[in-house]
Amino acid sequence: MNDRRRGYHEDEFPTDELRVPHGQARRRQPVGEERRAEPGRVGPSRANRRREAGAAGRKRRGRALAVVLGALVLVVVIAGGAYGGMKLFGGEDAPADYAGPGGNAVVIEVRDGDTADQIATEMVDKDVTASGAAFYNAAVQNSAMNSVQPGFYRMKSQMAAADAVTTLVDPESRVGQIVIAEGRQLHDSADVNTGAVKKGIYTLISEASCAVGQGVPCVSYDELNAAGAGSDSSALGVPEWATDAVARVPDRDRQLEGLIAAGTFNFDPSASAADILKQLVSESSAIYENTGLVNAGAQSGLDPYQTLVASSLIEREALPNDFAKVARVILNRLAIGQRLEFDSTVNYALDTTEVATTDGDRAAVTPWNTYAMTGLPATPICSPSVGAVQAAENPEPGNWLYFVTINAAGDTLFTDNYEQHLANIQQVEPGFLASGR
Repeated sequence: MNDRRRGYHEDEFPTDELRVPHGQARRRQPVGEERRAEPGRVGPSRANRRREAGAAGRKRRGRALAVVLGALVLVVVIAGGAYGGMKLFGGEDAPADYAGPGGNAVVIEVRDGDTADQIATEMVDKDVTASGAAFYNAAVQNSAMNSVQPGFYRMKSQMAAADAVTTLVDPESRVGQIVIAEGRQLHDSADVNTGAVKKGIYTLISEASCAVGQGVPCVSYDELNAAGAGSDSSALGVPEWATDAVARVPDRDRQLEGLIAAGTFNFDPSASAADILKQLVSESSAIYENTGLVNAGAQSGLDPYQTLVASSLIEREALPNDFAKVARVILNRLAIGQRLEFDSTVNYALDTTEVATTDGDRAAVTPWNTYAMTGLPATPICSPSVGAVQAAENPEPGNWLYFVTINAAGDTLFTDNYEQHLANIQQVEPGFLASGR
């Protein structure tokens, strides 16, 4: 008996400030001194001086005209460049823009590494803004765009571009994000003693989808449960290493148990139930595979799906510092054909749960009750953490066969001797393993 209780950053697009060069001020020519009349012809005649003065004036006016014409050419070049840039974004004058204030909700996705013009394309494709140019122009003027993270955002159809940018950078616009805690199950469960409901993954997904509103329908708990029980496992993102085992699950409603990992996920809340589950299962498979799950049998002798099942037991039976020891207990018992006898597997098939279980609970034969059967349960019993998966892949060396958690702090005693195990049970804190049924 084993008793226990996508970051996104916005590229900057600096623009060089172009200025028309200032014309240089004319230098005042020094006025010549008054000449005295002298005998004989010493300088040019008065008529010649008038002709020379006229020529000098024309020369100065020519230089001034050249400066003005040069500046005019520069202005034309700048205007042409701005016009060309505006044409690039789809407008000859000001880019097309909606007046607002917008209609029904629209969900847009910001992908990891998206630039302002890529987000602008998404806005146009979803009819949030009238043109990419209008959104782009507003986006590059808002420094808060640098803080936008990958994920899904609630916008409105046909918004003014400036309003679309303001909405996008508002953290309240973020939708479709869920946090799945370690040990979470697909379905809701209630505590025997308090009646408190622990929300299942399907409930968390449904609540996140309902947060959009404004014309975007919710994905209901029942829709998710029905989709998760579908017979086409590939349409649900089930990896090849789990396909055969999932096909044999005796309760179709539980066939995706454990295949959605613990962690934080972003999903499109306007998508169908099947598409949402496919995304979450596919991303979770990648998380598990990155731990080395596919090749874990070299150390443990378990196939990938069995490793996932064992990981879920570890998650529910121990705290992280004891994960590797509990993993070893599982392998040691499986090796000699001894029943695992984990209370967590008894609780899994019950609508209400507690740390302890009753004699009647433990006697009930289910595909998960390891008191009533040898071997591993039919499915994982929760979503394990990466740490639990790694422990199942690399169990701590030892000959332990028994363990008991003795208090709410999680202190756990391990032994390979049954008599010592019975003595360890006597150290359990009074009332800790008492059933509330």
